This record gives sequence, C-alpha cells and structure tokens, in this order.
Amino acid sequence: MNWNVSHTLAAGLVTFLGVAFAWSGEPVTLKLLQTIPLKGAPGRLDHFAIDNKHARLFIANLSNNSLDIVDLKGGKLIKQIRDQKKVQGIACAPDLDRIYVGNGIGGECNVFDGKDYKLLKSIKFPGADNVRYVTSRQLVYVGHAEKALSVIDARTYEVEATIKLPGRPEGFQLETKRPRLYMNTVDPTRLVVVDTDKNEVLHSYPIKLSDRAYPMALDEANKRIFLGMRNKPAIVIVDSENGKEVASVAIPEDIDDLFFDAKNKRLYASTGAGFLSVIRQRDADHYETLETIPTVKMARTCFFDPAGGRLYLGVPRQKGEEGPTIRVYEPRP
Repeated sequence: MNWNVSHTLAAGLVTFLGVAFAWSGEPVTLKLLQTIPLKGAPGRLDHFAIDNKHARLFIANLSNNSLDIVDLKGGKLIKQIRDQKKVQGIACAPDLDRIYVGNGIGGECNVFDGKDYKLLKSIKFPGADNVRYVTSRQLVYVGHAEKALSVIDARTYEVEATIKLPGRPEGFQLETKRPRLYMNTVDPTRLVVVDTDKNEVLHSYPIKLSDRAYPMALDEANKRIFLGMRNKPAIVIVDSENGKEVASVAIPEDIDDLFFDAKNKRLYASTGAGFLSVIRQRDADHYETLETIPTVKMARTCFFDPAGGRLYLGVPRQKGEEGPTIRVYEPRP
C-alpha cells in the first residue's frame, strides 16, 4: 500500500494521508488517565450514561446482558444488574435517583432505583434502544420498534405520547433552550425534527452526502447537528435550522457513538473498526481530522462528560482478561 508518509518528529507524530498518529503510542489529543476493569463475556458494549451527582458511570454491557455501574471516585465496578436482554440505551435522572434502561430483546424500558438498584417499573416497548432524560421537564424519551419514539413521565411512568417516525429510530439529541428533538432514522435515512411541546414531527430531511445515520451530536451555539454515518463512513454536518448539509469528514467504519466537546471545539467518534477519531471544528462549516487513535476492534461506544472533562471508551474483553474495560481519557489542549 502506498501511504504517502510524512514525519514530523518535533511534534512526535507520524502522518498518513494527512491524519496524525502518535508514533510513541500515546495519543496527541487525549491523555489516558485510567483503565477500569469490568466483568463479563467477550463481545461488544453498548451505550453509557453518567450521574455526576453521585459520581457513577452506567454501562450497557451488551454481551453480558447486564447494566454495569462504576464508582468513578473509586474507579471500580460496584454493581451488575443482570438479565437485561440486549441492553442498549441508558438514561439517568439524578434528581429522582432513577435509571432508565432500554432492552432490545427484552422489549422494555426498565426503571431502577438509584439507591438499592431494585426494579421499580418495566414499561413495554418492542426493540427498545436509545434513551434520553430531560431534567427540566422530568420526561424520558425512548426510541423503539415499529418506527416510534415514546415519551414517558419519569415520575409516574405514564406514557404521555408515541410519535410515529419515517424509519427505524437510532441516535437522537434534545436542545436545551428550545422544544426540539433531533433524531436519526434508517430505512430510510432521515434527519427528523420533533417539536417536543406538541410531540409532532416538524421536518424529515433526507441525507445525501452519505447513508445510514446512527449516532448524533449537537452544537447548539452554532446551530449544527453532527450525524455519524456508516455507509460511506463519515461525519455529516447539518444546519439545524434548514436541514442543509454543510460539510462532511471521512472516518473509519462502523461508528456507534459521537460527541461534541464545545470547550475544545472537537468531535470524538468511536468506531468498531478499532479507531477513535478526533475531529477539529475550525468554524461552523469547516472541520478537519486532528488524530485517528488506534483502539481495538469493536470498541465502538464511548461517552464524553463535558462537566468532568473526561472521555470514556468501552473496550470489549480481550484475551487473558476477566471482562471488558473502560478507558478514561482527558482531552489535551
């Protein structure tokens, strides 16, 4: 393979086709602070959620069918809630001290008490996947099968609305200042805009630069939505006001999580191909890859906590280990 290699020894980098790799083995944009061991079978992890109030990280240990709880102060696994069949999405409500868990095969959103981790309620949703919580309204949003998004009262567990979608729901995010929810759907690939006051679909934009959108991130200040695409792998940047695609950045294959770091003007994209892409936002319409960090195959989910300034990467169980691990990174300036 002709890589067109250039070396920048002063910076400690090797550059392949304009993408930086750290030749020393240390990432240039992220500092590895800690590795937290979990327990469980080989296979991939799914999504994460954080509880900053109680310093806990929640992990969907998909291959183990368990919800794993990590004490972030102690840096250790403290609890596994088993029998969560195809556990996928998690939302934490720190004000209520409850955890909401979407189980795909189980076909439910399970609600657990944050104090003793007992099951409080099981709400049936076929193919339950991604879950989000809005503290200001005490509402839980669950994407699920039959091309739908449901809204739950987090206190009473009542389903307040079910919104029909044009395709299968994948990643979604909510604005903090307007009643707007943005969702990726596949089959067909669309960017869907929902009015969360009326629980109605406002717009359904086709995506032309790539296909099969899975994770999503938001930059509310610049009115930009970032879509993680698997077919012709890329991050597609969309204007949230009109659905216009303004830019695209190529990434490795099999993206499953994507986060925007507003402080450092970066995107973090974890991929099953075994790479973590770090992309710089030069301005609202211009982006460039800063670094592509080698990880391991199927390490495709991560979580960025802007409050704590930490990036958590889920790494599947490797040979000789008891279970998966969580790598904890700090962004370098």
